[in-house]
Amino acid sequence: MNISLQEIVFYIVGACIIACSILAVTTGKILRAATYLLFVLLGTGAIYGILGYTFLSAVQLMVYAGGIVVLYVFSILLTQSDKNMKYKINRAKLISVLLTIVIGAALVLFLVMTNGFALNLIPQGVELPVENIGHALIGTGKYQFVLPFEVVSVLLLACMIGAILIARKEK
Repeated sequence: MNISLQEIVFYIVGACIIACSILAVTTGKILRAATYLLFVLLGTGAIYGILGYTFLSAVQLMVYAGGIVVLYVFSILLTQSDKNMKYKINRAKLISVLLTIVIGAALVLFLVMTNGFALNLIPQGVELPVENIGHALIGTGKYQFVLPFEVVSVLLLACMIGAILIARKEK
C-alpha cells in the first residue's frame, strides 16, 4: 500500500478542517469562531487545489474566505455582545446532535459504498475551451449552472442585509 505525498497532505488538511469546524461551533468567543471559520474555508480552498480544481480553489479563497469572513468580522466588531454569555447544553439536544451525526455518517458511508464515483471524467491532457465553460456557467440546461449562481447571489445579498441590520445601532 503506497500512500503518496498528495494523499498525506489531503488527510492532514481534512483533519484540520474537521478540527477547526468543531472548534468554530463549540467556542464561546465570537472572534475565535470567525477565525476558525476562516481556517475551515482556507482548508476547503486547499482541498480544491489538491484535487486540481484551481479555479474553484481561487474562487473559494477570494469569495468565501475573503468576503464572507470580512463581512462576519465587521458585523461582529460593530455589535456589542454580552461578554459573560454562556450556553447551556441539555441532554436532549446533545443526544439529538449525536444521533444526527451518526445517521449522517451512516448515510454518507452507504452512498460511498453503493455508488461508484468517477474520478476523472475529463481525460488527462484534454483542455476544455473557455467558450464551453462560459456556456455551462450561464446556461439553463441540465448540466448548466445559472440557477446555483443565482442562489449564491441571493445568499450573499441576504448576508449583506443581515450584516447591515446587525451593525445598525438601536435608537
